[in-house]
Amino acid sequence: MDHFWLLTWTTYGTWLPGDQRGSIAHSHNLVGTPWMGPNPALEQAARTAMAGEPTYLNVAQAQVLLAQFHETVDHRGWELRAAAVMRNHVHVVLGVPGDPEPDTLMRDLKSYGSRALGGRASGKWWTRSGSRRKLPDEASVAAAVRYVGRQQYALAVWVLERTAGKGRS
Repeated sequence: MDHFWLLTWTTYGTWLPGDQRGSIAHSHNLVGTPWMGPNPALEQAARTAMAGEPTYLNVAQAQVLLAQFHETVDHRGWELRAAAVMRNHVHVVLGVPGDPEPDTLMRDLKSYGSRALGGRASGKWWTRSGSRRKLPDEASVAAAVRYVGRQQYALAVWVLERTAGKGRS
């Protein structure tokens, strides 16, 4: 694969811009840059603009998503190194040929994931954007895989085992 990415996105309405935990804005989406700090006015404006209730995933939905990520990656000719689905967000370490726009990669994973999960009353499973961090070398990829594989509150985790070639665990 030519390039690897750590993609992270949240479920709809669960981590709003301005949240006290910090958030990622376009200007804060580079490796080594700090998160955007708390901004109660921005968070309240985002909450007011919501079209429905926040979305939280369960174990069954997390398993559906992992299966769909594998199907999407296989169909696109990408390489999935790791994925973790938490109640309110997703991390994916993804290798791709060429140098496509990371928004396209995230859009495909979210779109096919949404279809696999089915409809929602609000019509929204995911936030509009997410974090797209290009991993510059194999050491960065390995660190991202470790990070994703060690998610403490994951509902479902998958990591590529490289000891005997490619395989799913």
